[in-house]
Parts: sequence; structure tokens; C-alpha cells
Amino acid sequence: MAIWLGLAVVGCQKKQAAAPHMQAMPVKTTIIALTPVEQSNEYVATIKSRNSATLQPQVSGRLTQIRVHSGDRVRSGQVLMEIDAQPQIAQVQAQRATEQQKKALYDYDTIEYGRQKKLFDQGVTSRDSTDQAKQAYANSKADYESAVALGKTQESQLAYYTIRAPFDGVVGDIPVHVGDYVSTSTMLTTVDQSRDLEAYIYVPTERSSQVRMGLPVELYDTSGKLLEKTAIDFVSPQVDPTLQGILVKAPVHLAPDVVRNAQIINARVIWTSKPMPVIPVLSVVRLGGQTFVYVVRKQNGMMAAVEVPVTLGEAVGNSYAVTSGLSVGDQVVVSSTQFLVNGMPVHPL
Repeated sequence: MAIWLGLAVVGCQKKQAAAPHMQAMPVKTTIIALTPVEQSNEYVATIKSRNSATLQPQVSGRLTQIRVHSGDRVRSGQVLMEIDAQPQIAQVQAQRATEQQKKALYDYDTIEYGRQKKLFDQGVTSRDSTDQAKQAYANSKADYESAVALGKTQESQLAYYTIRAPFDGVVGDIPVHVGDYVSTSTMLTTVDQSRDLEAYIYVPTERSSQVRMGLPVELYDTSGKLLEKTAIDFVSPQVDPTLQGILVKAPVHLAPDVVRNAQIINARVIWTSKPMPVIPVLSVVRLGGQTFVYVVRKQNGMMAAVEVPVTLGEAVGNSYAVTSGLSVGDQVVVSSTQFLVNGMPVHPL
């Protein structure tokens, strides 16, 4: 019986010795080194023109002409709209007639005062008559000058019935129509300059200690395309009570056909640059909500792929920054990760 057991044990040991070892899989690897990684946050930004005007009439009346369309480019002083000025023209004409009447009376009192003064000097009339003539002259002179000033004011108001562009720019929406009655509270249209644009960005208050002039800003469209690299040139001293954010501005130098006034884009504010481990996207394995990589380490005298959990940070092109889990000098597998299991022998290429 003992001889049979001994033969069985010897046979088992020979079978184990005869089992072949698992073949090492060839894999590509990269050595971890520190790379400068930008620490940033992305916010929604609004493009605004530094020169943007909302046009409202300074007088009330019926709109008689609209000479432009939305989107038209206009020059400074160009006529955009006209309001019926006939009532004002009638007032100006009536005032001119009044002015002529007062001028005639003023001319008469001027002559009469001069005549009474000569007669008084000759001792023909009394001082009382001369004083009355002088008073009448002064009154008519004041009335005439008042009429002239009022006439000039009414004539100047005629210009208010013509709406002109305040500067070179692009006409915005025109919500009014010919025939509409407009008042001083009616919005006629807007004129925006296509240059001198700014990006309005509201930064959360918890970042207030990091906000400063000159911080780099990257502007992206809604599809993620980089539009421009710029920098903050204005920081508001106050917190917006509605948004609970700090307004910062960055100049925009893009062409008018790329961005427009009031357009919504994305702004990436770069706070600082910090050296961090960086790994290729293809080296990251995700399983059950956990992210990990395979690091080549020596086990039982051979090289093996060992699972190492990692915490990922910012995306840097086709790579990820790693905030924890890796050290400088680690050899990370970057190919065939879908075929690996923890502890599997590998042959780094």
C-alpha cells in the first residue's frame, strides 16, 4: 500500500513539472514622467460688443419710413428711420410768425425809445414818458429774444424725427413697422459694432482668490472647436447678486463671421500649470466604475501586468493627467490592455 502511494505522488509531481508555463504577451509600454498640466475650469461666456447702442426715439409720433433692414451694415450718421415731423414743422412755422410779430414790436419800441430820449434831452417830454418808453423797449426786446430762442429749440427738435446710426455697425432686429406709433420708450432697433468684442465670463465666488488680470483664457464654440486664445483684462470689484459670480472680461479679436454680439460660447480659464503624470487614453481600463492601468512589475522572477487603480484629472489632448495612483518611473502598458488580466506575464517592447 505504501509503495502504491509513493508511486502516485511521484507520478503527480512529474505531471506538474511537465505543465508548460504561460507564455508572456508582448506589449508596448511607456515610462511615467511629469508633464506640465494646465489646471483650468470651463464656463459659459457671452460675446458682447464694447460699442452697442439700443435706439429709442426722443419724440413721439407715427413712423413714416424705415430705410434699413436687419443685418445691414451702416455708417455713422446714416439715416435709419423717420418719424412724422409735420406737427413739429407746424409749430416751427407758427413760432416763426410769432417771432416776426415780436420783432416788429421790438423794432417799433426801439425807435420810440430813441425818439423819447431825444425829446427828453431837449426838455420837451418828461422823464416819466422816457422811462415808460425805455420799459416798453426792454420788454419787447426780451420777448423777441425769447421767441428767437424758442424758435431755435423747436427747429433743433426737428432732428429728433430722423433716426441716425450713432456709429459704424450692424443693424439688429427691427421690431417696429411703418405706421406704428412710437414713443420715447419704444425700442426701434440696435446698432452693434462688429469689432471691439469682449467675452463676458462669470467666475464662481469660490475662485475669487485666484481671479486676476492676465489669466489665460481659451474660447471654444459649442462643438468644442478652439476659436481664440486670449487673457482676462477686466475683473469686476463686485459680485453679481443674481448669479453669485464675479464678472471677468477678455478681449475677442475674431472676424465678424465667426462670432457675433450676444453669442454664447465656452470659455476655459487656465488658473495655473502643474507637473503631473500623464498617460495615453488607450492605457486606461474602466471596469465597474473604476479606472485603472496595467503597470509592469517583476513577480516570481518574471515581468507581469499588475492592475493599479488611478484617479484621472484633466484631459490633455489624447492623454489623461493622473492625480493619484502612479509614480514617476512606473512602466505603464499602452497596448493590448483588453487581453490582459491581473498578474499576467508580459514582455515589454
